[in-house]
Amino acid sequence: MRTAILGGAFDPPHLGHVALAEGALRELGVDQLLVLVIATPGHKETELDAETRLALARLAFSDLPNTEIRLDDHSYTVDYLRDERPDKAVFVIGADEWAAFDTWREPDEIRRLIPLAVAARPGEARPEGGVEVFEIEQRPISSSDLRGRLQRGEPVDGLVPDAVAREIERRGLYGRKGG
Repeated sequence: MRTAILGGAFDPPHLGHVALAEGALRELGVDQLLVLVIATPGHKETELDAETRLALARLAFSDLPNTEIRLDDHSYTVDYLRDERPDKAVFVIGADEWAAFDTWREPDEIRRLIPLAVAARPGEARPEGGVEVFEIEQRPISSSDLRGRLQRGEPVDGLVPDAVAREIERRGLYGRKGG
C-alpha cells in the first residue's frame, strides 16, 4: 500500500492545500493520504494552537477518500522521517516549497529517506532533480495572505473550504468576529 504524506502548519488550511492533496490522490497512484499537521513548526511561528489547526485541517480534508489527518509532534520533516521510517510512501510538496527545498533542515537526508513528489501548476516549468512530478489546479493562495485578509475583515470565499470559513467565523479566529 503506497501512501502520500502531506505536512504543514495549515494556519489556516486553504484550497491550495486541498488541491495538492487531491492531486496527490489522483495522480500519484497512492492508496492513501496522510496529512500531518505540524504541532510546533521549527521554521515559523503559527498564529493558532496545534489543536485548533488540527480541527481546521480535519474540516478541510474530511471529504477526501482514504485520508488520515493527524497531529505531528516533530518540528522538522527530517525528524518525522527518521523516527517513523514510512514504508512505500512519497512526500508531497508544492512547487513553491520545492523552490525553497534546499533551505529545509537536512534536505539531502530527507531525499535519502523518502521519495519526493512535487506538484506543478499547468504552464509552469516542470521541477527537475529526481522527483516525481504531478499536476494540480492552480490556486495562488498563501496562509499568510489569508491571515491578513481575515484580520482586515475581508472575505475569504473561494480561498478556503466552506467548512473552514464557517469555523473561523464561528470561533472568531484570526481576529474574525465570532457569530
